[in-house]
Amino acid sequence: MGTVKKKSLNLSTGAAGEEFAAQYLLKRGDEILARNWRIREGELDLVTLDRSGLIHMIEVKTRSSSAFGHPLEAIDSAKAHRIQRLALAWLATNGALGCDYQIDAIAVLIATDGSHTLELRANVL
Repeated sequence: MGTVKKKSLNLSTGAAGEEFAAQYLLKRGDEILARNWRIREGELDLVTLDRSGLIHMIEVKTRSSSAFGHPLEAIDSAKAHRIQRLALAWLATNGALGCDYQIDAIAVLIATDGSHTLELRANVL
């Protein structure tokens, strides 16, 4: 029973983090092209288009504390390679091969009172 509850909490924490990230990106003027774009190999959390025409593939990592390290430390080399493959698959699927793109990461820390901090790291891969 505890495992189901923990998994549910992790999912809601992750969904909240992705929503905070999406709202941040919208406020800076990006257009969201895709949310939770999924294929067999995995999922891209967010795909956006900025004002200059650059496509951003964004990995969002959310935590309720930094007790186990910074959220972006969860992006290991295997995850990084998967994100790169997913980015190319998204471009191919959407007729955008050859378009300029970059892979970004957003770390979201959500406090127990519901407040949050957000850190964007551009062009991480």
